Amino acid sequence: MTTTGAFAEVIYNRGNSADPESLDPHKTSTVYEANILRDLFMGLMIQDAKAQVQPGAAESFTVSADGKTYTFKMRKGALWSDGSPVTADDFVYSWRRLVDPATASEYAYMLAPVTNAEDITAGKKKPEELAVKAIDPETFEVTLNAPTPYFLEMLTHQSTYPVSKANIDKLGADFVKAGKLVSNGAYVLTEFVPNDHIKAVKNDKFYDAANVKIDVVNFIPTEDRSTAMKRFEAGELDSNDDLPTEQLADLKAKFGDQIHIGPYLGTYYYAFKIDKAPWDNVKLRQAISEAIDRDYLAEKVWQNTMIPAYSFVPPGITGYETRTTDYAEKSQLDREDEAKKVLAELGYGPDKPLKMEIRFNTSENHKNTAVAIQEQLKPLGIEVSLVNTDTKTHYGLLEQHGDFDIARAGWIADYKDPENFLALCKTGTGNNYAAYSNKEYDDLMAAAAAAATPEERMKLLSDAEAIGVARDLCVVPLLYYSYHNLVSNKVKGWENNVMDVHPTRFLAKE
Repeated sequence: MTTTGAFAEVIYNRGNSADPESLDPHKTSTVYEANILRDLFMGLMIQDAKAQVQPGAAESFTVSADGKTYTFKMRKGALWSDGSPVTADDFVYSWRRLVDPATASEYAYMLAPVTNAEDITAGKKKPEELAVKAIDPETFEVTLNAPTPYFLEMLTHQSTYPVSKANIDKLGADFVKAGKLVSNGAYVLTEFVPNDHIKAVKNDKFYDAANVKIDVVNFIPTEDRSTAMKRFEAGELDSNDDLPTEQLADLKAKFGDQIHIGPYLGTYYYAFKIDKAPWDNVKLRQAISEAIDRDYLAEKVWQNTMIPAYSFVPPGITGYETRTTDYAEKSQLDREDEAKKVLAELGYGPDKPLKMEIRFNTSENHKNTAVAIQEQLKPLGIEVSLVNTDTKTHYGLLEQHGDFDIARAGWIADYKDPENFLALCKTGTGNNYAAYSNKEYDDLMAAAAAAATPEERMKLLSDAEAIGVARDLCVVPLLYYSYHNLVSNKVKGWENNVMDVHPTRFLAKE
């Protein structure tokens, strides 16, 4: 860099699949929101450039001998962006707010391992009874129901981030607005122009500001992936978090090693509205799932950037046995024959069609997946109609448990543990879009949470998947994810990882 350019602002234009529904850490649920909040806020623990867990707002911690009590020492000198200190009381306030039914957080269950959290969310206890306390401004203590191996990794999730009580008391719901949001991360929110960009600038109050190389990050919503590719080629985007996979061969030829593809701990799935006829019939759900040709979706629609899925929990989590649907090993022809037979028994066929609506959020990849499934189900006498809405509207409908038949969703691991996937099928969980409820499943999940050994815990979780997913299809697994990012060679410090986490504070740009 020349001397004259030494003081030039370093700007990173970051393609991010969709606008956030909210920037309130306790009211968000998507990866698109997490990407932004990870820059604005900092939890007790963080994920570094390689997605390894490191101290964040806490600079150290100790764990009791029984594994149930964690004591965090807050980072000395850490400040909010308004200059006030970040204290243990901020986390007490924020975690109580997360589990408070009045907040209506999709992610209230994230704190389920904390003593009394689930009873508070269910309205049986008060938020003040959450087992967290500020021993002093620099010491935060948490008591858990049982030893929880993923607890520290869980604390990197945006739902556990602190919010400023003083700011919320002053502004109410407006506290999330650009120019008003007080945050404790590497960046501060300065602009939010819907469908155009979100601008965050380097936070000079951040404890490690001296090592933050990028001055401005613009998060640009890129629901139209093809347009995003053109903007990248024109230099208007420095990276994008998705690709139109049908163009993959051409994109590889054009962009070479700027395309990053690899394993990503996540599952692409559909969810039936199980509390609505006829989708409350498990035989019907299984027949439709069986008829979907996942190999075709992976190879033709996603150009081998995804893997066919028959379990909700992706393979590769140490110590866990995934439980797949009965037809996972059968040929597609056998599956289709079985599906036709079941549909006929239920009174459906080409002469008496079943009407089904697939809802999906904007993306060429999601549209092409839905169209392929529409064509696959047509010969079985299932007349599929497609409804596309933007991402914010789509997830808003699912989160509010609105009316639908079957809808596209995806789950990316918040931490590397099967519980993170399987919790979605527990009764009353915010992200349980299917409204699935089964006492046998819930009891297995509760038993796993209280298990005496890691081996017993993994066995109980596996048994739960066999019932909730493989047998009942609380979700219809279709594909295991891979990440497919487009990253300019000008961006330095980008580390591929299975969580696909890339905080801007660890990046630089030439």
